Amino acid sequence: MNPTSRWTPAGGDRVNAAAELAERVGVAALEKGLRIAVAESLTSGAIASRLGAAPEAGVWFAGGVVAYAAETKFRVLNVDRGPVANARCAVQLARGCVELLGADLAVAVTGVGGPDPDEGHPPGTVYVAVSSAAGQTVDRHKFDGPPGEVVEQATVAAIEMLRAAVDKL
Repeated sequence: MNPTSRWTPAGGDRVNAAAELAERVGVAALEKGLRIAVAESLTSGAIASRLGAAPEAGVWFAGGVVAYAAETKFRVLNVDRGPVANARCAVQLARGCVELLGADLAVAVTGVGGPDPDEGHPPGTVYVAVSSAAGQTVDRHKFDGPPGEVVEQATVAAIEMLRAAVDKL
């Protein structure tokens, strides 16, 4: 698991970084004929928003599920009952989203945005997973800052991980 994000935008502009990465994902998905989906918890739709704004998203972006509440994770995406701020949950979110939306691959994010600890994890603990026919990958990140900054950092990390997964397929 990777404790930090692999890509840092010039000047720290994460909003533009996420948009730029989403465009790269879209180009690669189009070239490879892939359908992509997202399952989001603490990012609350931020990843889907960036992907949906990328060029020709209607062709390659299957959609997303915002499963913020634990019960939504359990009922909609077939996550096993139990703690939800962990790698197991992130992988199950991604896998459940692939199955639900008929996508070739999905990225999922769960964790603790803050400002308080949850499930024994400090604020900023984020798990990002990708699921595809090639298997599952999960990274653990520790982001600093208030909840809004954690969401932006997690969004960039997720789209970056998605881009890397698409490139490998």
